[in-house]
Amino acid sequence: MTSSISTITTSFTFPEKNISSPLNHRAPTTSVSFPGSHRSKPFTCLAVSTDTGIKEAVKTDKAPAALGPYSQAIKANNTVFVSGVLGLIPETGKFVSENVEEQTEQVMKNMGEILKASGATYSSVVKTTIMLADLKDFKKVNEIYAKYFPAPAPARSTYQVAALPLDARIEIECIAVL
Repeated sequence: MTSSISTITTSFTFPEKNISSPLNHRAPTTSVSFPGSHRSKPFTCLAVSTDTGIKEAVKTDKAPAALGPYSQAIKANNTVFVSGVLGLIPETGKFVSENVEEQTEQVMKNMGEILKASGATYSSVVKTTIMLADLKDFKKVNEIYAKYFPAPAPARSTYQVAALPLDARIEIECIAVL
């Protein structure tokens, strides 16, 4: 009986920082070579760091304060994660009105202030999630929402939910890339 031992050679290289990359960091590239093969197969490992030093809270007085133990937004790895935003007037903490159109306008203004405080803009947004108290408001919300996002519009999910904080008509969260 013949036995053979195979070896796998792994080498790690760290490419230069790619400014055009949305992740904008140096991910290790791994090449794996198999015995008897002159070709190596590269692949990239995009690991998420657990270093809390790369996580930064974003806070602005130009948008409503968080209603609980969370941040208005978090910046991490050149990405901004904006918490759900309501149509509250920052100075009073009260809704601009009970009207979904006016709440949507205020949500978008508040979101814009949070994005600005993080160094992002509406055009930096890659994903939004809209939560509506009534999905029948979908068309009204779309008309206002479209004014804020240049083409290509961000990816989006929209849901009707059982309830929103403070009985809001709409809440929107987003993710932006710096």
